[in-house]
Amino acid sequence: MASHYLLLNLLAMVVVIVLLCVGVKYGLDIYTHHGEGIVVPKVQGMTYNKAHLLLEQEGLVIVVSDSGYNKTLPADCILAQTPGTGTKVKQGHIIYVTVNSPMSPSFAIPDIVDNSSVREAEAKLMAMGFRLLPPQTVPGERDWVYGIVCRGRRVSNGDRIPIDYPLTLLVGGGSIGETDEFEYVDQSYSQPEEVQVDEFEVVTEPVTTED
Repeated sequence: MASHYLLLNLLAMVVVIVLLCVGVKYGLDIYTHHGEGIVVPKVQGMTYNKAHLLLEQEGLVIVVSDSGYNKTLPADCILAQTPGTGTKVKQGHIIYVTVNSPMSPSFAIPDIVDNSSVREAEAKLMAMGFRLLPPQTVPGERDWVYGIVCRGRRVSNGDRIPIDYPLTLLVGGGSIGETDEFEYVDQSYSQPEEVQVDEFEVVTEPVTTED
């Protein structure tokens, strides 16, 4: 009898534990909205105000995380979004966006003037995103960068230039400029000038004869 009573208690405890686990599982699913999701709409290419209104209607939050520059798109346009289009997220999830800047970003000219070859300078500037015009040849060491011109103005190392401004490198052509004149000295051996001897007039005395 006692053993039978003990078995019933153990069975009741097992049932309670199972029911508790099932209740916790379903309770968490209800609390966290498990299985429910909002499909992230495409806001890339929209203006910020339009994207903000759309995401707000979907129960999502928009946050600007970065800015970029694309001159073919209007200012305040969404360039990128995270998470991407079609991703399922929960209500209230934050959508991070990159917004197009109204002005092109500017970068400092690296230390290339009178410090690098034309290939090195072109590689550095193009990696930064600058557009280069054909180089201009100036007197100096061949393929050595002596300056940079931007919109008709000469710029120096450290100057901040908008990324969409084209640059022209002043590159040495290996020739000597007009101001670099050298005086040529002829050091060849020359014979000394002959000394001219003045001619003397021969004077003859009259011959006298004795009578």
